[in-house]
Amino acid sequence: MWSISKKELAQFFSNLTGYIAIILFLLVNGLFLFVLKDSSIFEFGFASLDKFFELAPWVLLFLVPAITMRSLSDEFRGGTFEILKTKPLTPWQVALGKYFAVLIVLLFVIVPTFIYIFTIRSLSASGSIDTGGIAGSYLGLFLLAAVFAAVSLCCSSFTNNAVVAFLVSAFTCLILYFGFNAISKLSVFRGSADYYIEMLGIDFHYRSISRAVLDSRDVIYFLSVIFLSLLITVKNLQKR
Repeated sequence: MWSISKKELAQFFSNLTGYIAIILFLLVNGLFLFVLKDSSIFEFGFASLDKFFELAPWVLLFLVPAITMRSLSDEFRGGTFEILKTKPLTPWQVALGKYFAVLIVLLFVIVPTFIYIFTIRSLSASGSIDTGGIAGSYLGLFLLAAVFAAVSLCCSSFTNNAVVAFLVSAFTCLILYFGFNAISKLSVFRGSADYYIEMLGIDFHYRSISRAVLDSRDVIYFLSVIFLSLLITVKNLQKR
């Protein structure tokens, strides 16, 4: 399994793709947080990273599918999956190996944003910030990225076309993140099933963890979506 992860990481960072992904994430967030007037934290008036945690999921929504779109689709298209099948590896080991490689890449993407914490602290009038809230938000952001990675890997296992994998992954992640929240606001569901429909979406649980209250229901939700996505991925690998 770890041999698969090492191979994926070597491929990812052997060219500019990995570095561009990290730079783009930091650049887009930096522009919105510190440069553009309408979203700048300087205009917000409070020493808070709330703007970052509102923006980051939308950037990850497209970045994660871009990272994972070739994970399995290129294996199918190039015929290298046939070589993988000759190795003493189970479908679960292949899926988890590729999944953990993506998680490591996402850590490289998220960890540099810790510098924002020191930036906000230096801007604070009192020199202190809500450390608990920020820690909870970072945990929620990583779990959200982990879900996006599992869903995108699952979508990549359905096709040998990387572009199709990207488009389907981005759309599926969008529905899971914001779709249920939007559906719950329809007048037909208001006052009856709106709360339960909203609970099906990632955004509901992401916002819950971001309040620095670690609810087991939120963690179970994220882990369940990850497991289900990986299970479907393994079933697709078994079929091939």
